[in-house]
Amino acid sequence: MKRFRQARIVELVRDREIETQEELARLLLEDGFNVTQATVSRDIRQLKLFKVPNGDGRQKYALLDETGGQTPPFEHVNGLFRDGVRSIEHSGNIILLKTGAGMAPGVAACVDALRPPEILGSVAGDDTLLCVVREGADAAAVAARFRSIIG
Repeated sequence: MKRFRQARIVELVRDREIETQEELARLLLEDGFNVTQATVSRDIRQLKLFKVPNGDGRQKYALLDETGGQTPPFEHVNGLFRDGVRSIEHSGNIILLKTGAGMAPGVAACVDALRPPEILGSVAGDDTLLCVVREGADAAAVAARFRSIIG
């Protein structure tokens, strides 16, 4: 059932401008899938969905990778990163990225796609992404590289 549900989520995200988990859950319920908010949240995370601007000041869910499992084009990832990040700070081996509401998971997916070797891992909330820089690496230099992407 999970495989079918997630396949339907991908179809819905490609075909519609879905703005919230609640909207996605409602559409799945209409299609006969018995889902909870927690199930939808897990599916979003597993499918690596994230929010992008939809052109009229709102945001919608999107798939990071529409290329059949390949790493997305560098400029596409940079554009998503640039659109999502509002500010970048660092302290010690931590880099803190502030994003628009709901965009931190998408920005985290961009960081994962960029694969900076200095980043040990990251944790995303709703509008904040915390990146842990490997011991011995220069967090200030990584933060500066991130800043150069957003301009």
